[in-house]
Amino acid sequence: MSGKLIIISAPSGCGKSTIIHDLTQRGNIDMTFSVSATNRKPRQGEIDGVHYHFLTNEAFHDRIAAGDFLEYEEVYPGRFYGTLKSEINRALDAGTNIVLDIDVKGGINVKRLYGERAIAIFIQPPSVDELRRRLENRGTESREVIDERIARAEFELSLAPQFDTIVVNDNLDEAVDRAEKTILNFIAQ
Repeated sequence: MSGKLIIISAPSGCGKSTIIHDLTQRGNIDMTFSVSATNRKPRQGEIDGVHYHFLTNEAFHDRIAAGDFLEYEEVYPGRFYGTLKSEINRALDAGTNIVLDIDVKGGINVKRLYGERAIAIFIQPPSVDELRRRLENRGTESREVIDERIARAEFELSLAPQFDTIVVNDNLDEAVDRAEKTILNFIAQ
């Protein structure tokens, strides 16, 4: 039996990575995390091959030209993220359910490609103001970068209806519970 895809997308700062981490820690869902590729520098504590496949600009563009990505996106000017086909195919062929932590447009595109073999979950902030507060509290980006992320988030929020399920992350435990229930129901089908 081949595996299923679990797509979790959200604007930056909405908690998708935290929700995925918590789901993994609970251990109730048989799934493996897909490691995305990016051309950005690692943040403090991030490990190549664990958090992301960190590629140089040249290497990322070479992989695009070679057709190695299932999807990729220039999320911010000069900053690319993508899902390597090899990551997904290896897991699905082994019968493993794989969770993708990808940007909103990428989530829509992958769902379109895999149809009923995938579920697309959109993590939504309670409000744009709360999203700004979360990004500011991270302390990892400048005011200009936060403003860019908010502008992008406002666009991405308009795409939420294209997802199978929307989970509002107002209370983390409740958001994790809802995501877990949704995924378990999907896998059981």
